Amino acid sequence: MQVFLYILKRILQSIPLLIIVSLISFFIIRLSPVDPLAELKLNPSVSKETLQKETERLGLDKPIIVQYGKWAKSFVKGDLGITSNGEQVSTKLKERIPNTLLLAVVVIFMTWIVGVPLGVIAALKWKSPVDRILTVLTSIGMAIPSFFFAVLLLLFAVKTGWFPVGGLTSSNFAEMSLGGKIWDIAHHLVLPVTVLFTISLAGLQRQMRANLLDVLDSDYVKFAKAKGLSEFKVVYKHALRNAINPMITLLGFEFAGLLSGAALTEYVFQYPGLGRLILEAVLRSDINLVMASLMMGAIMLIAGNLIADILLIITDPRIRVKGGVS
Repeated sequence: MQVFLYILKRILQSIPLLIIVSLISFFIIRLSPVDPLAELKLNPSVSKETLQKETERLGLDKPIIVQYGKWAKSFVKGDLGITSNGEQVSTKLKERIPNTLLLAVVVIFMTWIVGVPLGVIAALKWKSPVDRILTVLTSIGMAIPSFFFAVLLLLFAVKTGWFPVGGLTSSNFAEMSLGGKIWDIAHHLVLPVTVLFTISLAGLQRQMRANLLDVLDSDYVKFAKAKGLSEFKVVYKHALRNAINPMITLLGFEFAGLLSGAALTEYVFQYPGLGRLILEAVLRSDINLVMASLMMGAIMLIAGNLIADILLIITDPRIRVKGGVS
């Protein structure tokens, strides 16, 4: 019950953040000189009635604060409007959000499966050739810009033909068996996952190494060794548990970083994700699509941080005691 109340409290605390994000985004977009319905007006398939409806819904003939109020009211009701192409914004989001979540979940899973063990190995082999090699590799990973790395992999894929260079599925995806569909999606994910995994792995592995080295130098670990406990128990039962808690806190920030960093990667590989959708919407000054996409992105970031907080409560009893959560 206490955990449920804690989650509810965090959700309520996120509401002012969402309002601030929406205010900043809306005013920046609307203060630009570009007509938010310019491309919609140029689309011959969009009727005058639809244009009039959008003008009234957004209140474009009223002061900007009234326009924000109208947009916020429509957003809360679930009326996200239409894109500059005449499509429903909600339909576009339903298509893109699962793709971005799939990419983020795969990258985070692989990063933690590989990064945490490598960080532990580097800490236990401190100043050894293994530690130095891992440090050099992670430094290279942190130094490579994601956009540049994505372009290099794209050129590699075009030259070799080993990997698809766009989209999430092949043209004959609907005709494939279940196993074939899974393989096809996995094949399309290889390049964008490789880019984001390489960048994320470097930071996570170095952080894990630093945390474990700090814990191994603490008094209680030295005392455990003095009592005659085995190296395995000292490291994996005592030190590792305390070293990994700060990593869980970083999980929410890692999720946020993936969503922002994935935008350029998605754009390079033409991956149908939320980041690419936002970039394209900004270039077209599509106010409905930009605002809805930004808000969905903010909600996903808040959800990632909330998951990290819940995991931290589960793994660290001290936080449960301090916060009155049981």
